[in-house]
Amino acid sequence: MRAHLLLAAGLLGLIEAVAPGPLVRVLTRVAYRNAEDAEPKPWILAAARVEGILIVVGALVGLFRLARTGDEGEAAAGAPPAVSGGE
Repeated sequence: MRAHLLLAAGLLGLIEAVAPGPLVRVLTRVAYRNAEDAEPKPWILAAARVEGILIVVGALVGLFRLARTGDEGEAAAGAPPAVSGGE
């Protein structure tokens, strides 16, 4: 389940990084009653692109960590139980 959320966040971040203009317009329409009156500052698209890149990087790091801990868990599950040598 966590991998699905990270993948969805990464895809949304990729959309924001590649095409920030349409996403900003859609989110402006969702957030404001009179979206036609709202005029974004010139730096908004650059900030949205940076935000999208950071989201993609965060999602990738999370997926790599999840995959690494999943591999270790599978290796430990397949290993024979440890025998203690203390008498």
